[in-house]
Amino acid sequence: MRLAGPYWNSERKWKIRGAVLLLVALTEAQVGLAIWISYWNRELFDVLEARSLSDLWLLIATFVLIFILTMLVTALHLHVKRWLQLDWRRWMTTRLLDQWMAHARHYQLQFTSGEHDNPDGRIAEDIRIATEAAIALALSLLYSLLILGSFVDILLSVSGSLPIPGTALEVPGYLVLLAFFYAGGGTVLGLLLGRPLIKATNRLQTVEANLRFGLARARENSESIALMHGEDIEHRQADQLFADVGRGWNRQTFGYLGIVSFSTGYGTLLPVFPILVAAPQFIAGAMSLGILMQAAQAFQRLTSALSWPIDNLGELAKCRASADRVVSLYNDMLLLEERAASPPEHRIDLRPGRGDELVLRGLSLANPDGRLLLENLDMTIQRGERVLISGDPSLAIGLFKAVAGLWPWGRGEIRLPAGQSIVFLPQRPFLPDGTLQAALSYPHSTGHFSQSKIQHALKCAGVAWLAPRLEESDDWDRVLPLRAQQRLGIARLLLHHPAWVFIEEATDAFDVQGEECMTEVLHRELQGSTVLTISFHSSLESHYTRKLVLDRLCEDKYLTCAPAPAPCSLREP
Repeated sequence: MRLAGPYWNSERKWKIRGAVLLLVALTEAQVGLAIWISYWNRELFDVLEARSLSDLWLLIATFVLIFILTMLVTALHLHVKRWLQLDWRRWMTTRLLDQWMAHARHYQLQFTSGEHDNPDGRIAEDIRIATEAAIALALSLLYSLLILGSFVDILLSVSGSLPIPGTALEVPGYLVLLAFFYAGGGTVLGLLLGRPLIKATNRLQTVEANLRFGLARARENSESIALMHGEDIEHRQADQLFADVGRGWNRQTFGYLGIVSFSTGYGTLLPVFPILVAAPQFIAGAMSLGILMQAAQAFQRLTSALSWPIDNLGELAKCRASADRVVSLYNDMLLLEERAASPPEHRIDLRPGRGDELVLRGLSLANPDGRLLLENLDMTIQRGERVLISGDPSLAIGLFKAVAGLWPWGRGEIRLPAGQSIVFLPQRPFLPDGTLQAALSYPHSTGHFSQSKIQHALKCAGVAWLAPRLEESDDWDRVLPLRAQQRLGIARLLLHHPAWVFIEEATDAFDVQGEECMTEVLHRELQGSTVLTISFHSSLESHYTRKLVLDRLCEDKYLTCAPAPAPCSLREP
């Protein structure tokens, strides 16, 4: 309710509520047509019994009208239902995407505990299942309740009373009582037989998502797998994932066996049972053939309505499993949101400062489990400085992630330069699918930079040979070698010309001479910008004004412990 409830009270609530009311009205119309066809059947069998041809033609004309109205109502009902299903799915997908993509939660979720594996599958598939099934089940339940109320009255009026042999007592509306006993017994037994189905369905959806993710991972890393000849391992892993799917499928099959076998027998007996029970009254002349057939049809309608739980058990299990997966992802993202809003002593306090400097005050970095890696780092970096960062690679990269807002685990303060652009250049730049010009302009639109600026950036980065391909579309992170990709990342950096640049080993694919040359280009083209670079090549030291060497703590400490009086985490030659 916390996740889905706001949809029904959103800014478009009147349109949504109007669609819901229209669906209710159309469902009532479907029930009305079912009642009409019940009485039409009664008249048909009475006319056949009376062998009246003139009345038969009138009934045929009436049926044509019922037929046309049924098609119109059903078509309109389907259209409105599918619109509402898509609209609710769109709203919920947007809401979860907003949370998933906000404040780097899509990245931080990888390091937090909880049930949120395959978040992309939960957003793309489980939301679809949950919303579609929920609306379909709600409408079928409403239809069943309306049918129940309507056909109880019909069955009471046509079934009469059943005399108890040897007594003067009669059982009024005995067919209604039999319908309740028939459906009630079937529902209870069906629920008991179908109980294993819910767990089996949940498990199957999880392993199906794991298989999709594993195959997608192999596709995304196909080049590395091919170069290392890892196809056999990937094949075995895919086989193992599919074996999990097979086991989950078999568990679900066993879950279905009992319920399907029972449902088949239950449904086979249903059309015959009321006729056999009411046949003595017909033979005795207490009811006409039309009334007998109407009673049998009303009995079937009533028991079908009462059997709604057993008939929809599989769909209920599927809907519940998908809803649980969506809510689990939503709750874990709420925990990240609560962490971000927690007191500063329990997280890294990241916010804009007042000047044009980067200030780290009492900064400690920790693992998600709370184990401290770096403690009490204090430093100030002024605009225009050139800082080389080395030492422990995980600490150096962790520092960049903390400044970028990707790593909230730790404590202390980070004050960003106020109102100044900051760009982070990772070791392997992200090159989205599409034209090369779009990849260079990312995250801006394609026409954000002029052709002359793009040409100049490509020339400075040493990839002018790619200029004729600016309008081509390709999978650039696959067709280009790593060195060319890193040069494109630098070209994009030069295009954006930020005030602050954080570079994470973005030239490690170059030779020594090429790396020094590219560093000189960066400093020349980004004059006035602050450049902080993670590198472990001593040949670059001469190009920087400061060097920061980060080492891990000498002993295991946790975030809840008091800070060490003399930390051994920082050396600044």
